[in-house]
Amino acid sequence: MVTVRPPQARSIEEILQAARRRLDRLEPAEAHREFSRGQALLVDIRPQAHRAAEGEVPGSLIIERNVLEWRFDPASPARLPQATGYDVRVIVLCAEGYTSSLAAASLHELGLTRATDVIGGYRAWRAAGLPTTGAPHAAAPDPTYPTLPPEPVMNARPARRSR
Repeated sequence: MVTVRPPQARSIEEILQAARRRLDRLEPAEAHREFSRGQALLVDIRPQAHRAAEGEVPGSLIIERNVLEWRFDPASPARLPQATGYDVRVIVLCAEGYTSSLAAASLHELGLTRATDVIGGYRAWRAAGLPTTGAPHAAAPDPTYPTLPPEPVMNARPARRSR
């Protein structure tokens, strides 16, 4: 097992910082203004489970992260009708603004250099009182983050003891 970091390797923090240096990131109110005026597409890349638990932004495009580049590459046969060219303004929205930064930087790699993301993601959007639909509570923690304690089970009944 290799335990020494290879010379070409970067940490996720370094990758995230490099991605964000390429972006003109938007506060939720700025993103809402562009989106509501029809100046940008707002693309929600959160998994379905998070959207179901937390809600959605009315009118946003739902495109899960794993297919984003295929849907927006103007040269892709799998592109969306909205992917009309390389000058499309795409504002990417994730839960907290981390994955969206990486996704927007990936769109830059495709030539969509006007792509950006929302600082703080959907949770900041909702906290700013901007339009949302659906459930008003936060999604359960991502089980892939082992450092987070499990959420308490609500309305749990104690086990019955047999007599």
